[in-house]
Amino acid sequence: MSRELPTGCEKPSLLSNLREFGTPLEFLKFPFKAPELATAPRGDGRKIILLPGFTSPEMALLPLATYLKFLGYDAATWGLGVNGGDVDGLTEQFGQRVLEMVDTSSQPVTLIGWSLGGVIARETARLHGDAVREVITMGTPLIGGPKYTAVGQIYAMREGLDLDAFELEVHARNSIGLTQPLTVIFSKSDGVVGWRAAQDVYNPQARHVEVRSTHMALGANAKVWRIIADTLAES
Repeated sequence: MSRELPTGCEKPSLLSNLREFGTPLEFLKFPFKAPELATAPRGDGRKIILLPGFTSPEMALLPLATYLKFLGYDAATWGLGVNGGDVDGLTEQFGQRVLEMVDTSSQPVTLIGWSLGGVIARETARLHGDAVREVITMGTPLIGGPKYTAVGQIYAMREGLDLDAFELEVHARNSIGLTQPLTVIFSKSDGVVGWRAAQDVYNPQARHVEVRSTHMALGANAKVWRIIADTLAES
């Protein structure tokens, strides 16, 4: 477990920022991957909740939820609408929803978070360890909070944050560690979250998987979907 503040993280380059405009082209590749997705391992019916990224509506993850249902999982989006960015407030609300689900089913849930949704998923897992089975993140800013993202300054002004001070707070939280299995999906082509900041240096059980994708396409990337399907089948 890392106790020293990680170094070497940077915001995405301008070139990576510009690549995000090519996201629609990535969507065009999706139909060609359909046969591979159809042969993914079948699910075991476990409850899976998907959390959207900053300013994203939960509808953005509905296609992935539908695919996981097709595989045989009880998958759904988080039920809180657009992710407005209030991590602490949303973690509290979402945590209560998770506890209610677990009370009903007597089974822990799996959380899949895209970008900032992954931060909320991990915080929920930290606060309600027995209620969360595992966490999968996609392009999530794990180091530094918003500091190493393309929208960091905007987010800081909106929330009244000192990015350097907040980086230390995020580091302190991360240093507590998590007990659940963790899969960390990241892309060096990510134009929103610096790819080094999207890696987990805090938890030895974290498994990292690199993909080639823009940030905005991660939730609808066929390669990512197959990685998630295989990960769930192995856990």
